Amino acid sequence: MSAVFVSHRIADEVPAEKLAAELRAAGHDVWLDTWEIGLGDSIVAKMNDGLSCSAYVVLCYSSAGTTSPWISREWMSALARQLDGAAVKILPVQLTGGDPPAVLADLKYADLTTDWAGGLRALLAAIR
Repeated sequence: MSAVFVSHRIADEVPAEKLAAELRAAGHDVWLDTWEIGLGDSIVAKMNDGLSCSAYVVLCYSSAGTTSPWISREWMSALARQLDGAAVKILPVQLTGGDPPAVLADLKYADLTTDWAGGLRALLAAIR
């Protein structure tokens, strides 16, 4: 199956972990910070490894925003790789609300706020 990086705000840790678990249960290799970064690990090195190995970056829109330094770095690095021709795709999901960054506003997103099951089906259909 596919390698998937789940990018989220710390305020959304619980629903992001639920989403990641459901993606993993569907057979995908899921990278989630709380699963992959251990005590004493380099956060930057672990994130770099996760992002560079992922074919999909699931960007979780949040009622807390999508412009924190970490989440911005994650989706911006995926976008830069995509523009350089890498086979990486940004898959936006509205996890707890919020709006997309302006540069990603044209991308269709999965809405998990009003229909979790339907949004998850759409997300799984997009991951090959």
